[in-house]
Amino acid sequence: MTVAPHTGPIVESPALPAAQESPRTQSPRIWHWQGEEDTAAFAQALAAQQPLLANAFLTLHGDLGAGKTTLVRHLLRALGVQGRIKSPTYAVVEPHEAPGLAPHATTVWHFDFYRFDDPREWEDAGFRDIFANPGLKVAEWPEKAAALTPPADLAIHIEAIDDTERQVTVHAHTAAGHRLLQGL
Repeated sequence: MTVAPHTGPIVESPALPAAQESPRTQSPRIWHWQGEEDTAAFAQALAAQQPLLANAFLTLHGDLGAGKTTLVRHLLRALGVQGRIKSPTYAVVEPHEAPGLAPHATTVWHFDFYRFDDPREWEDAGFRDIFANPGLKVAEWPEKAAALTPPADLAIHIEAIDDTERQVTVHAHTAAGHRLLQGL
């Protein structure tokens, strides 16, 4: 099956120029979370990074049950989101108003591309418009949208070691992502 390329640029953080890359930007950072408290602490540290986080694009990678949605819930709570936070598994995207992002942006778009069968669904759903506007974008299963999304500022890989322990590897892919990673 051939996928038609998307047209037009998507507003995104610029990639790091090769001249600005250092061994630190090329190497991922690794954490070992011993329980959900560590997940919450990581989310708090990430939420504290204003204004960088307000318009960032974060991707979450890991097997089912690794803790991707749990991380998003802790991040949303840390950003002041009240009420029920549900997984966008069936809806594909859930918008949240996050007062903790103000005054830069207040919307967090939580995507879950797990049920995508064709990357063109991303384009058909109008997500290009969401990515072209301000707000934090967080995507689970980004590989299902293939190369249609912009480069992630931070790619967060969560690997379940056992029921409570996780190994978390974070890669920065943009200048903004590098600054976010330095703040963690």
